[in-house]
Amino acid sequence: MPTTTTVLSDGPSARQQELLERAYSYSLTHGLADLSLRPLASAIGSSPRVLLFLFGSKDGLIRALLARGRADQLELLRQTEQRYDDPPGLTVIARELWTWLAAPERRPLMTFWVEAYGRSLIAPDGPWADFARSTVDDWLELLEASEPGQPAARRTAVLAVLRGALIDLLATGDLERTTAAVEDYLSD
Repeated sequence: MPTTTTVLSDGPSARQQELLERAYSYSLTHGLADLSLRPLASAIGSSPRVLLFLFGSKDGLIRALLARGRADQLELLRQTEQRYDDPPGLTVIARELWTWLAAPERRPLMTFWVEAYGRSLIAPDGPWADFARSTVDDWLELLEASEPGQPAARRTAVLAVLRGALIDLLATGDLERTTAAVEDYLSD
């Protein structure tokens, strides 16, 4: 009697990846806080049963969506690092980051990020666990690489100004004022 061997995939299937991308697009406009599988599945051309099969649970899907959002952020960091042969300095990188963060086409992604960041603070044991901490670590690592030797307090302050200005921008839409505030801080 012949034997068969099952080969397990190391990554997501094409269908899982397709549905993740669709769910990610949906979550950028609808948010994650009140995510319900039935409306999500209907909007992306699937069913709750398929989503549960592919992601294991609603929490598994949320974790996958957060990882997908973080992948966008990490890609920005990677691209920023690759633009320079030598460390460009903290101020140069901070200005580039602000330009990227404040771009109108990124508002849905930034709103998604703020929502996930906030949820990870109030629900640290759920699917949001460690999201905020991981993003802080990622950004501080980039800021450190931009100007080695810069004090941790300075990098932390730059990150806090960028994050605060972003939240203010998302709340008010006032790009001119928030950009002026970032620029004022960076010029000191």
